[in-house]
Amino acid sequence: MSTTVGDFIVERLHAWGVRRIYGYPGDGINGVFGALSRAQGKIEFIQARHEEMAAFMASAHAKFTGELGVCIATSGPGASHLITGMYDARMDHMPVLAIVGQQARAALGGHYQQELDLVSMFKDVAAGFVQQASVPAQVRHLVDRAIRTAIGQKLVTALVLPNDLQDLPYEEPARKHGTVHSGVGYREPRTVPYPEDLRRAAEVLNAGKKVAILVGAGALHATDEIIAVADRLGAGVAKALLGKAALPDDLPWVTGSIGLLGTEPSYKLMTECDTLLMIGSGFPYSEFMPKEGQARGVQIDIKPDMLSLRYPMEVNLVGDSRETLRELLPLLQPRADNKWRETIDKWTTDWWKKLEERALADAEGGVNPQRTIWELSPRVPSNAIVTSDSGSVANWYARDLKVQRGMMCSLSGGLASMGAAVPYAIAAKFAYPERPVIALVGDGAMQMNNMAELITVAKYWKQWRDPRWICMVLNNGDLNQVTWEQRVMEGDPKFEASQNIPSVPYHQFAESIGLRGILVDRADAMGAAWDQALASDRPVVIEVKSDPNVPPLPPHITMAQAKAFATTLMKGDPDQGHVLLNTAKQVLGSVLPGNKDK
Repeated sequence: MSTTVGDFIVERLHAWGVRRIYGYPGDGINGVFGALSRAQGKIEFIQARHEEMAAFMASAHAKFTGELGVCIATSGPGASHLITGMYDARMDHMPVLAIVGQQARAALGGHYQQELDLVSMFKDVAAGFVQQASVPAQVRHLVDRAIRTAIGQKLVTALVLPNDLQDLPYEEPARKHGTVHSGVGYREPRTVPYPEDLRRAAEVLNAGKKVAILVGAGALHATDEIIAVADRLGAGVAKALLGKAALPDDLPWVTGSIGLLGTEPSYKLMTECDTLLMIGSGFPYSEFMPKEGQARGVQIDIKPDMLSLRYPMEVNLVGDSRETLRELLPLLQPRADNKWRETIDKWTTDWWKKLEERALADAEGGVNPQRTIWELSPRVPSNAIVTSDSGSVANWYARDLKVQRGMMCSLSGGLASMGAAVPYAIAAKFAYPERPVIALVGDGAMQMNNMAELITVAKYWKQWRDPRWICMVLNNGDLNQVTWEQRVMEGDPKFEASQNIPSVPYHQFAESIGLRGILVDRADAMGAAWDQALASDRPVVIEVKSDPNVPPLPPHITMAQAKAFATTLMKGDPDQGHVLLNTAKQVLGSVLPGNKDK
């Protein structure tokens, strides 16, 4: 039997190291699916319930493994459904390849069924490289260039394959003018700045008396180097959300997350520092950075276009974070004075006590949502992978989850899309079937698209070496993050028509498809629920009846926010009584009697 174009594509993907593809079938891509079948398992195909979820899985695969993530879909709606997940990868600089079908070449331009201009449609999200194949001899260099561009530049790329082309016999490009002869292979180079630039950076850092470090996803592989540099400089370290797993939270000078979802110590670290070292982060919010002119700055990033973008840096270093820090460390001078570190240690100690008080405070309309993750932290296995959705659950993930060394964590960062936590957790489990995986989700995201992907878990979980896959759903009947944004940013009461969502028995749905379901409607049952889930012999959905009116307090409340919140209350919020009581408990903490159920 002759090798078809589809067969060649599968073989070429395998030669590039691809071992897993996420997607959904359709007649526009059947030629490649037939080739996957004939390849007899050389590349594993994972069937998502929706193409968007498949693209999220490909993005998560790239995040958790450092490898190319691959998703596949049919023409027309299958291809268009991929776009949100592809944008997630693009915004977070992840290498992802999308392979999509197209109508037959002779039909193109004829307003044919499911005929979309896919190259134009993907032109932005797959800005790294997007091409439609025309002849068999072209496919070789299209596959090679798409993959090399994606992994070499950390970009999203796309290949569009007309359905009739996929079944044609494959032809190697002829040795003549107008043909391209490409090859397989890429190894990431060692990228470090010039010695004189490292010396300039060291001069700035050595002159600082109050050094702050901000780390992001680009620093996840540089834990030891960050610790060494921070110790040498006597610095405190804040973490952007995508860099949450870069450092363990048991280090007293690690101040936790930064930003609206961040911590008070991180806010103080940035407002009081005189020097900023930013490593592998594109954290976007300038109001949580030092004031311009307050601190001298040094930034390390592998992508030049991210340098001096968030804060005007004095020294910009293009390089891999781990390799650059290794070169920088011998040039740094140890600090004789520990006062800055001692101040940071006190901030973090006081902050963890405050978080405990907030987490253990009674809530008026259900389980305090902070309690859910506060109870998880001491129980989470050190090799766990934790994913979070967007929404109010991300507040508690950002602040209350204590990361241990060896854990992995992620969420949709730059895109901040709803619906990423469950597909992320599925991809994590396929990449590391021996590790426990935990997804933290709100009921809005669960209803939007994550609930269906529990069926994907039910389909595949028996092949995982460790069956522990846990999804915790905060069921509060509210699109909670937006509700609080309406109150605090717009000064508007909760708009019930847009914010209220129906209550669904998520734990019963899990049971109905062969998973385990646990319902938690009392705060003092939360710890036992985590214990039960972590000991389960099958995936678990923990449904928590949580209070939507526990405020996700920012690390610093501005006058504008306070004024907007007061305006909301004057206008009359439908949940005003619970909002006031819960806010008082969160702000006053242990001062109020009866706010704990220890």
